[in-house]
Amino acid sequence: MSSPSEPPAGVTAELASSFARIALGHVAREYPNKLDHVLDGPDDAKGPRALHPIYFGSFDWHSCVHGYWTLATCLRLFPDMPEATAIRARFDAAFTRENVAAEVAYLGRASARGFERPYGWGWLLKLQAELLAHQDQPWARLHQPLADAFVVRFSDFLPNATYPIRTGVHSSTSFAIALAADYARLRNPALLELFTRKMRAWHAQDRDAPAWEPSLDEFLSATLTTAECLRRLLPPDEFAAWFAAYLPHIADGRPETLFTPAVVSDRTDGKIVHLDGLNLSRAWCWRALAPTLSGAARVAAEQAADRHLAASLPHVAGDYMGEHWLASFALLALTA
Repeated sequence: MSSPSEPPAGVTAELASSFARIALGHVAREYPNKLDHVLDGPDDAKGPRALHPIYFGSFDWHSCVHGYWTLATCLRLFPDMPEATAIRARFDAAFTRENVAAEVAYLGRASARGFERPYGWGWLLKLQAELLAHQDQPWARLHQPLADAFVVRFSDFLPNATYPIRTGVHSSTSFAIALAADYARLRNPALLELFTRKMRAWHAQDRDAPAWEPSLDEFLSATLTTAECLRRLLPPDEFAAWFAAYLPHIADGRPETLFTPAVVSDRTDGKIVHLDGLNLSRAWCWRALAPTLSGAARVAAEQAADRHLAASLPHVAGDYMGEHWLASFALLALTA
């Protein structure tokens, strides 16, 4: 049966049900859709479902992946939730040998080498880690070949990645590795060691991060996401020493921008609404980082997390430009 889990503080049954209803409303909604697809010829002009029999919904492939993660997480936390039957039926329909084989085959195209790199890679492995908790179901076993394919992608790519990608959008290497580390810790020690070695090489000398953010369409804090990724990978003492040099003025609320929620001026704009994701991902980071701190620094981190959650948690539904993905980021923050 599914691994028993005590719901984290803040994740109520009612909130989990609302997130599940949102995700059920879009993971199998094919259109509108923004494909990450290279056409090698006229025969490649196909629709989302033909290209991706599992992850054809939620406006884009990666949002569909983390929509399934939202459903799997809510089901684990509340296995008797009213939406449980619908979630299980959706998973049974999606996670079949044929569907998984088609998703894997898509990755075999030469022109798909950079498909969803690295954001979708990280979310796919985080989803696999969550599916593994549902031990009474065949979903993780059936889905494993796709997870294996993305392990290979990370393993091939990272040795060639001379530099990190320090952004607040899909290209962020820190965010993808932070998510994928959940799976690596469970199933692939060699991948976890590769993540740790690479993050050390990229970021061990980072000092006094300036936090030039947000930009108008960011949904991640480049500064905090790097810290959260290293928190997951480094021994506690090593991380504490690094973090003290990386953000030395947390107790004083500086850099101020990291403590101030972003203003979202238009939630119908698919890029501007990214800023709700920024607020939720900052809340995720601050909630996870706060226990590593003490005194005024810890209080400042906890208060920053609360402010960012309050700014965007009420807005995870409403317009499809945010609704197709924001519940995942809210759940990520609330389960930190």
